[in-house]
Amino acid sequence: MGEKFVDNFKVLIANRGEIAVRIIRAVKMLGFQTVAVYSSADKDSLHVAMADESVQIGPSNVADSYLNQKAILAAAEITHADAIHPGYGFLSENPNFAKQVEEMGIVFIGPTSEVIAQMGDKEKARQFMSEAGVPIVSGSDSFFEDVDIGFKQAKKIGYPVMLKSVAGGGGKGMRLVSNQDSFKSLFEVAQSEIMASVGDPRMYLEKFVSKPRHIEVQILGDGLGNAIVLGERDCTIQSHHQKVIEEAPSHLLDETTRKKMLAVSLNAVKRMAYRSAGTFEFLYQGPGKFYFMEMNTRIQVEHAISEEVSGIDIVSAQIQLASGRNINDISIGSKNNYAIEARVSALSAGTITGLHLPTGLGIRIETAVYQGYKVPPYYDAMIVKIIATGMTRHETLKRLQIAIEETVILGVDTNLDLLMRIIIHPDYMSDKNKTDIDWLDFQMKE
Repeated sequence: MGEKFVDNFKVLIANRGEIAVRIIRAVKMLGFQTVAVYSSADKDSLHVAMADESVQIGPSNVADSYLNQKAILAAAEITHADAIHPGYGFLSENPNFAKQVEEMGIVFIGPTSEVIAQMGDKEKARQFMSEAGVPIVSGSDSFFEDVDIGFKQAKKIGYPVMLKSVAGGGGKGMRLVSNQDSFKSLFEVAQSEIMASVGDPRMYLEKFVSKPRHIEVQILGDGLGNAIVLGERDCTIQSHHQKVIEEAPSHLLDETTRKKMLAVSLNAVKRMAYRSAGTFEFLYQGPGKFYFMEMNTRIQVEHAISEEVSGIDIVSAQIQLASGRNINDISIGSKNNYAIEARVSALSAGTITGLHLPTGLGIRIETAVYQGYKVPPYYDAMIVKIIATGMTRHETLKRLQIAIEETVILGVDTNLDLLMRIIIHPDYMSDKNKTDIDWLDFQMKE
């Protein structure tokens, strides 16, 4: 697997929760050692118990633990880690962190720090994609931290506009601004939100695209100019820009647009000689109408559904590609025709006093919780991912419905009832599917 990947190769996972568990399993399948890092709130977490070694990196709050670059790098040094996998969120798309890892002679399991910086700079990313032939939405000329500069740019673009954070993700730091009267108040809220999350105050604007679907393309590259696309995911069902239900493939994407979307994504990733897993996010308005939003230079929460329909273990592929392996060396397993994922979130902190998770044909569970687990109030609310697979969308939906019915989580409030209401709603179940990215928020108001 490359000169550095020897039998005693050691990977530090700079994350927590279900993604840390997922990565640890992938590393162990490759026969390597694992190091977990954890905050004081996570000392009894599953990823800590599963890892070969573990290091506490700080107190409960994110800034002093999972965003604490100095502590994480020190943990890598004292455990003699050979590689760091950042997971998603936290430091996964921080080019400064990736660069420090590289300078320490440690393998960063992801793209290079230069590529992370380029795609994280929304202005440079938009320019690159435009030159690569990827359709883009009109937006602001540059980033801004000052509300008055943003106000002037919004007036130039024309309302309504989407106010976004440069370092945002998962809906954080994002607001729809309908008119100039609400710009300043929404700016303050969005900027404060993202500052509390990742500490980057830079914002930018895009022209608002009405009633689109959210379609994203999963890619893998080996850093040598070779790449493959693993199809698309439909992530349209969102609550306040947070994904709730995802499916692959999109049954509403017309074939001509699908081919074009996959082709421009593949061309762009080859042009940048991208290494590792990545995702192109698009707004889709109908045949031939799709626009680049951003590229995520990390593993996605919803990667499992792409794994199920492609037959490729994406996390394992990340590790192998980081070793210098060619994309053609990545093995392909059995495939499913369809996959749908439901994100189960805890609506309150507390102790899980009872837990039953579904099993059976076509059901996959990704989680880090167990009976007696204390859900902390400091981190992302998602606690379980339920992934259903099948030969058809109808069969897959039926399996997901049964799986959600079987799921029992006691001690904390969850969104299980909401998930069920979504997947049995006629608008969602229909082959013509009348949903868009604002559909769920509209339904919740009624």
